Amino acid sequence: MGKKILVVDDAAFMRTTIKNCLSKAGYDQLVEAGDGRQAVAAYEKERPDLTIMDITMPEMDGIQALQAIKGVDSGARVVMCSAMGQEAMVVQAIQLGALDFIVKPFKPDRILKTVEKILG
Repeated sequence: MGKKILVVDDAAFMRTTIKNCLSKAGYDQLVEAGDGRQAVAAYEKERPDLTIMDITMPEMDGIQALQAIKGVDSGARVVMCSAMGQEAMVVQAIQLGALDFIVKPFKPDRILKTVEKILG
């Protein structure tokens, strides 16, 4: 499909779940990171078209990573993933420039609808 997507989550199985969903839909340029620090470094190196990022991670959480990525590229397109009960952090992420959020546990069609809405 020609669009590069960065998948960020500290749980390897979540990264795999999201990547499998995206690859089945034809997205083949998938990059992953296991925490916020890795996410910022991967963003700077890869310049993905979209970043899908967990909010709760060790080292640097998704909110801090979102701020750092937006500092590198104000036009960065970021979608946050959160568990139920993290509404305050989701609101903060949207205020800081996240385009959307996906609530865990999520369904593959929700991921794809969000990705297609943002990437066209």
